[in-house]
Amino acid sequence: MFKRIAAFGEVMMRLEVPGYESLSQASTLNYSFSGTGVNVTSALAKFGYSTYLVSTLPKNAIGDAAISYIQKLGINPSFLRQDDNDLGMYFLENGFGARPSRVTYSNRSGSSFNRAEEESYCFDKIAKEIDIIHFCGITLAMNDNVRRQMKNFAIAVKKAGGTVVFDCNYRPTLWGEAGYEKAKPHYEEMLHLADIVMMNEKDAKFILGMETDKEDRADQLMELIPSISSKYNIPVIAGTHRSINRDNTHSLQGFIYKNQLFSFSKKITFPVLDRIGAGDAYTSGIIHGEINNFSSDKTVTFATTAAMLAHTVVGDTPIASENDIYRAMRETNSDVER
Repeated sequence: MFKRIAAFGEVMMRLEVPGYESLSQASTLNYSFSGTGVNVTSALAKFGYSTYLVSTLPKNAIGDAAISYIQKLGINPSFLRQDDNDLGMYFLENGFGARPSRVTYSNRSGSSFNRAEEESYCFDKIAKEIDIIHFCGITLAMNDNVRRQMKNFAIAVKKAGGTVVFDCNYRPTLWGEAGYEKAKPHYEEMLHLADIVMMNEKDAKFILGMETDKEDRADQLMELIPSISSKYNIPVIAGTHRSINRDNTHSLQGFIYKNQLFSFSKKITFPVLDRIGAGDAYTSGIIHGEINNFSSDKTVTFATTAAMLAHTVVGDTPIASENDIYRAMRETNSDVER
């Protein structure tokens, strides 16, 4: 089924330290452009959908370079605008062994996206030209103006008969002191508007303040997620559980809650080349499965496999095609493809 899918959010410049050096050691950086919306819409473009970003980029050579990069990913730039002079950045230092990877944000508050005026976007018009909109909790953390834009856009899409996808994606450093308390009312507003939500039991406990006497994560999940679905009238909730093993491999298991039933993927274990962007690949898999009316079992397996493949490429942005994911679903290990 043909669908037009958009994402609202900030485009950022990713500045990566080569190899496993720290910022204090390195003398060069590799740059690309990223962001949750970029990652999700790029992944869905590879599945054959028409995808768009709704965002503001600087009106200079950096903004031009970002638009060029976005177009190469197959994303339609027609809802992008350019204004002001600044782009948010983040610096990535790759971890190794006991030393974790580290992300340091820069210039977020002064970026063209976060300074865009509320009337900058024609949300009612855009809502009529798309079928699905994706929002992220990272965007919700930015400032009151961006939060209003996000909620107004979601309302416009709902009025136009579209589907709202919301990824909780809570980042403590962006909300600051007493962050959960600040975030809760904004998250609740978005949950009331959402049709598909990406979250797990940690979001329920810490952001929404829900209580459980269960100690096991899986038991907490199975108690809290149905309550959230009922309270906020959310048809589909999906997410993952991740564990990091002693040999530095990661294990991942996806879940989806739909029609008052849970479906889980098998737990898969794999080495990690690049951690950033895997959650966005999972989200794209869930959206793809819902659009195509996959069974819940197939949807969660497809999404988990998409997330696994995203760990195998450098950069935030997933590059796996639908066929790549199906192949990986059939084969756990492969030799050279000839």
